[in-house]
Amino acid sequence: MTDDGHPDVEGTSVGQLIGDVTRDLSTLMRQELDLAKAELKADANKATEEVKAQAGKAGKGAGMLAGAGYGGNMVALFLSLALMGALWSAMPIGWAALIVAVVWGIVAAVLFVMGRKTLKTIDFTRLKQINPKPEQTVETLQQVPGALKPN
Repeated sequence: MTDDGHPDVEGTSVGQLIGDVTRDLSTLMRQELDLAKAELKADANKATEEVKAQAGKAGKGAGMLAGAGYGGNMVALFLSLALMGALWSAMPIGWAALIVAVVWGIVAAVLFVMGRKTLKTIDFTRLKQINPKPEQTVETLQQVPGALKPN
């Protein structure tokens, strides 16, 4: 280095200087590409984690709604059996079936409310916050033309 901060190139051939610059630019581009890949991979991992978290909530809510649907089927079955039993004869079996149907109705209602509440919490807004653009790479690449200009 000389006193003014420039590299000492006296005695170095132009071909060697061009070779050094080409090698340095090649190294810089490889490093920038590696940085861009690392940034994109990190952002993709964040997006994957967020989708998995929201999908888990959706699955749980859907399972509860399926349980509510099954409970609804049971209500229909036991109400039908209860009505049939009560109309067929006034035997206690019809009233027992009615009690079972009411219990299934309560189970179905609870599962429905819980499932609906869970599905309402699904939120993909955090996915919008993930920037697919490799910011560091863009920033450092913008500095390359200035670094190539002589002062």
